[in-house]
Amino acid sequence: MKKVLLCLLISILLVVSINISTNNQKGRKLLKTKESIITMQSKEEAKFKIEGYSIDNPNIIVDPYKSAPLTALILFETKESVSPKVTVVGKDENTTLTHKFNKSKKHYLSIYGLYPDSENEIIVEYKNIRKVFKIKTDKLPDNFIIPTSVKADKEKLANDFYFYSPSSTGYTAAYDVNGDVRWYLSYKAIWDIERLKNGHLLVGTERLINSPYYVTGLYEIDMFGKIYKEYSLKGGYHHDYYEMPNGNLLVASDNFLNNDGTVEDYIVELDRETGKVVRQFDLRKILKMTDGKSENWTSYDWFHNNSVWYDKKTNSITLSGRHQDAVINIDYKSGKLNWIIGDSTNWSKEYQKYFFKPIGKDFEWQWSQHAAMITPKGEVFIFDNGNNKSKKKDNYVDASNSYSRGVIYKIDTKKMTIKQVFEYGKERGSDFYSPYISDVDYLNNNHYIIHSGGIVSVDGKASNKPAGLTEGNVSLKSDTVELLDNDVILELVLPSNFYRVEKMNIYNDTELKLGSATRVGSLGKTNIAKKKISLASNSNKIDKDYTKHNIKFTKEIDRLVFTGQFKREDKVNIILKKNTISNYYEIKVSKKPYTALCVDIFSEEENKNGIVINRYINAEGLSGTYSIYIEINGKIYDTKESVKFWIYKNSKMN
Repeated sequence: MKKVLLCLLISILLVVSINISTNNQKGRKLLKTKESIITMQSKEEAKFKIEGYSIDNPNIIVDPYKSAPLTALILFETKESVSPKVTVVGKDENTTLTHKFNKSKKHYLSIYGLYPDSENEIIVEYKNIRKVFKIKTDKLPDNFIIPTSVKADKEKLANDFYFYSPSSTGYTAAYDVNGDVRWYLSYKAIWDIERLKNGHLLVGTERLINSPYYVTGLYEIDMFGKIYKEYSLKGGYHHDYYEMPNGNLLVASDNFLNNDGTVEDYIVELDRETGKVVRQFDLRKILKMTDGKSENWTSYDWFHNNSVWYDKKTNSITLSGRHQDAVINIDYKSGKLNWIIGDSTNWSKEYQKYFFKPIGKDFEWQWSQHAAMITPKGEVFIFDNGNNKSKKKDNYVDASNSYSRGVIYKIDTKKMTIKQVFEYGKERGSDFYSPYISDVDYLNNNHYIIHSGGIVSVDGKASNKPAGLTEGNVSLKSDTVELLDNDVILELVLPSNFYRVEKMNIYNDTELKLGSATRVGSLGKTNIAKKKISLASNSNKIDKDYTKHNIKFTKEIDRLVFTGQFKREDKVNIILKKNTISNYYEIKVSKKPYTALCVDIFSEEENKNGIVINRYINAEGLSGTYSIYIEINGKIYDTKESVKFWIYKNSKMN
């Protein structure tokens, strides 16, 4: 009898709960989940048809995933298993591409490296069959960056492409040795672009987690731009990552919950399968934040890590701290400091033993460096930006007299000596000077890429500031040089700033795999403020004071996005209500809640009219349908909108 009564009581409570929930949502607009790139790509893939198509009448789809416009897919069937060879005809031998596909009866031929706004000639061959097809492509977007200068020694070059990743604006794109655009992503993917061991590329997501440039994580993609896996991180991703020998990913991230409120001083290791953080390296526990200050040092962005490199031989991690003019190496197992490369001025006595003693002629330290790596010889290869060239303000070198360079140091960790064995760029002077970003790459012995990606001039003079912090008549440039045995075999100049450059063949052994993407990792739980408030008695209808803020809510698969225009002094809070539960979220009115490089200063116009802010409430920890309220300067509004969250685990998702 007791069990019957208990079951009856539970049933009544469930009915009441459902009724309350239903009543709460009456007259409300339920936000639709914004279609993600993954969802869009799944829909496009579902349209692929191969049955009934032959080599004489193939199904040709240009930009099959609506993500890489200079690609195509040729679909057809054969009665027996064959291995087709594809030729993408270029303008010359260096720009013509060939690839042989695996044996099959069902053929999904990936066509990469098409020219824009052209009728591209594609040749498909197998056994005694030879077919020629014409594939028409669209024009490039009006804002696409086209090289202004290309110099190439084609006898010393193959048909590799140069893949550029933007620093902010622009497209992730690939150029051939003629400077022609042969590939690009239509969605935004900033920071590093590298090929993984499985043949896929790894790029940053297009979704911000915090301004100015911290994104939610990483996409593993192919040349179609198809996403195979999305990695989400609580602290987001910025600048760089490294694929470990075990397949895990070392990622430059942030710990937004640290007590110091600092950024760009946190490295995480992600399990490749689960996306879980299995190791973390907190640089605040390894270095003094107040040591080695450069001109760009701030209390919150004290280190500004811009590169991650793992060396298997020494089981160590090398990082580049721009705001301390320091390249550091830490032991992977213990997390302890091994050594520091840089000028030891302004560093505490306890750290002096970690610095190297220069030997040899023509030695120079690096300043505000990027892209630190360990070569197969155990040498350290760095892009030396060259900012100021001193820790002491009185000795600063003006931008017009400065230079950037690629530099290689030979180090002896037993004797703690360092010798400069290579440099390029000093002879170019201020024309090659990049005060921020940039890259170097070791291709093989005496074969390098030096990419001065952040060249900025103001009113015709070299600038010491990044593009976003300059005023006046600003001109941008990136200058990429490929060196072989100290000879320049390629130079590519673009009228914009680009973060990094990777030289790669667009084709490899990896072929298209059909199926949905997997999302792993987590953005974490958004902090809920400890406040209680009576919404029923205090909520107001939408009025002019509300509408002037241009408030908008957007539901993404894993979070709620809030956009609005506010002044610095405005106090804003979002309340999500479900039945008797009210979650209270404090919203910062700030240009950059977690700033790096940039100071959060409002202009006169911004102080007068306010600024547009974007903030995020993550889905983790939330389940069910919530009514959305917002409090502005003590006044609570019922938005008459609702949002639905569901509990999800790492899985295939559309």
